[in-house]
Amino acid sequence: LLVDTKKFTVVFRLEKNGRGGKVVTVLDQLPNHQTFIKELVKELKTKCGVGGSFKIESGVGQIEIQGDKRDAIKKILDTKQIKYKGM
Repeated sequence: LLVDTKKFTVVFRLEKNGRGGKVVTVLDQLPNHQTFIKELVKELKTKCGVGGSFKIESGVGQIEIQGDKRDAIKKILDTKQIKYKGM
């Protein structure tokens, strides 16, 4: 990939507000790289078997995955050697 995974740390959080009581797992502080984030979202959605989306705002990427998928996502990030903090 074109992104140096050592240069960023994904910040995890669970969000419930304004989503009709549904929980989403949010991965914040991702690099501003559309292709990288698109690929990552695709893989996370496939492996977790849920929906999700991403956005890039003021140079920071953010991914939302439906449900509390922290454990599954952490395993995927580990295999990709992407650092994370939070949860």
